[in-house]
Amino acid sequence: MSTIRKTSINGGEFLVKETEAKDIFIFEEFTEEQKMMAQACQDFIDTEIHPRSEEIDSMKHPELVPSIFKKAGDLGLLGIAVPEEFGGMGMSFNSSMLIADIIGGAGSFSTTYGAHTGIGTLPILYYGTEDQKSKYLPKLATGEWAACYCLTEPDAGSDANSGKTKATLTEDGKHYLINGQKMWISNAGFADLFIVFAKIENDKNLTAFIVEKGFGGITMNEEEKKMGIKGSSTRQVFFNDCKVPVENMLSDRQNGFKIAVNILNIGRIKLGAGVLGGCRSVASMSVKYAGERKQFGVSINSFGAIKQKLAEMAVRTYACESLCYRAGQDIEDRMESLTAEGMPDAQAKLKALEEFAIEAAIAKVHGSEVLDYVVDQGVQVYGGMGYSADAPMERAYRDARISRIYEGTNEINRMLMVGMLLKRAMKGEINLFEPAMAVSAELTSVPSFETVDTSELFAAEKETIKKLKKVFLMVGGKAAMALADKIESEQEVMMNLADLMIEIYAAESVILRTEKLVGLRGEEACQPQIAMTQVYLFEAVEKIQTAAKEAIAAFTKGDEQKVMLMGLKRYTKADLVNTKELRRQVADYMIEKGKYPFS
Repeated sequence: MSTIRKTSINGGEFLVKETEAKDIFIFEEFTEEQKMMAQACQDFIDTEIHPRSEEIDSMKHPELVPSIFKKAGDLGLLGIAVPEEFGGMGMSFNSSMLIADIIGGAGSFSTTYGAHTGIGTLPILYYGTEDQKSKYLPKLATGEWAACYCLTEPDAGSDANSGKTKATLTEDGKHYLINGQKMWISNAGFADLFIVFAKIENDKNLTAFIVEKGFGGITMNEEEKKMGIKGSSTRQVFFNDCKVPVENMLSDRQNGFKIAVNILNIGRIKLGAGVLGGCRSVASMSVKYAGERKQFGVSINSFGAIKQKLAEMAVRTYACESLCYRAGQDIEDRMESLTAEGMPDAQAKLKALEEFAIEAAIAKVHGSEVLDYVVDQGVQVYGGMGYSADAPMERAYRDARISRIYEGTNEINRMLMVGMLLKRAMKGEINLFEPAMAVSAELTSVPSFETVDTSELFAAEKETIKKLKKVFLMVGGKAAMALADKIESEQEVMMNLADLMIEIYAAESVILRTEKLVGLRGEEACQPQIAMTQVYLFEAVEKIQTAAKEAIAAFTKGDEQKVMLMGLKRYTKADLVNTKELRRQVADYMIEKGKYPFS
């Protein structure tokens, strides 16, 4: 019987507690079975998608994507998270993260895949009755049916609960008639099943319904003309007296908004992982091109400016991997722990996802912005060819942009993560204010000058992380006191605080991953990873300094401001590192391997 590893900290507690390397999961720990599944997924992409990328994006053959989708179902790729009893593979949460990661390199198809396996299937898996699961999950897991998720409306984007779509009970009490309009619906063009959110009578909150295309009363606009992900189906959907049996209500009346929020939590962390395949692909293509392209008689990969770009792509991708799989395993461990305590499976999964909603938002924001950076630098490495539609960077650049918008814009997610943290602190679920008060008292005390044993790997870096957490406690604690109930309207400050959270979580995740990897492989074998860790932490400190200064300037004045700036200087003081040489070390290793070689 396997031992359940309980997570050492609860969701959001990384800001006030230390985590040891042994307590996190790292990418390098995936089992052979999981790696084989990932390889099968990669083979599918290389065989079925990459050779047809232009044809897929042209959408000249409407049957092409549905046929590829069904092949993915035949391979079991659509049922990774669906239990075996419903025709799926019943694999772990982090396994589903890994497949989302690999699919991320599939361009437009990654959106098709994610919309079906995530927001299209999971509402039924987590909230459906046994009859609903038995009826629909086998069809969704095998690809017999395709699913989509109808939440967004023309006047209800980020404010999803303000939707105007209505569901009216028929006189005989057997059906609901749904009327309304939804937009930006991925997979709508070939979907057989729609998860639809509507309000019944004058309800305050949405209710969710499982709607079959065969129910009738469903019409659509033509495919949207989009900047990127052109090969994915995106349409407006109109419901005109769509007759839905009452037994197709999903969960309880007015529980739709809660369903939407919790399913988006899953979507966010899956999106964080889902950018990784694209990041690795672009970084690897950039390494290859830089080796082939010659200027002034030499390959451009010999130039320091190019090496800096290649290395920085790797550093940020490595960080994203580190935080996504750390959070993914924490969620999985909590699911298993709650199930072992007797909580029903679906409820345990939802509870674990809700608890780590902050980390899910961090993964989404960090990942989407890493992808944007990587594709932008990929275009730059390719130079003029990068701007050509005949080269792969043009498609990658366009496809990446949507990631900062869907599953909640990055601005919304930044404010959500801070808002969730403060609410949990107010409820006593996270002991945030006591450590914040301790840091506040420390600001006016005589600083202690404790020496750090630098002979121990990452001892100095871990000390820096402790201090960076004090920066958040100092700035966040003071902001909560000074702005009180007005803090959520101070969106710029909220976003500054979110940036502190993101960089602290990412930098700590990188350090812990590399430390654990050194324990597995030895320090000599991990020199490139050690270099990436040092670079990422150096950059994180710089970003934290900037975000903290902006926030401090926004709500403090006079002596109070001076004290906080002195505290900021104290807590962000770190040894200078030669990032140029560290990046060159990373780039040279990438050039030697001919790809992104760190996973």
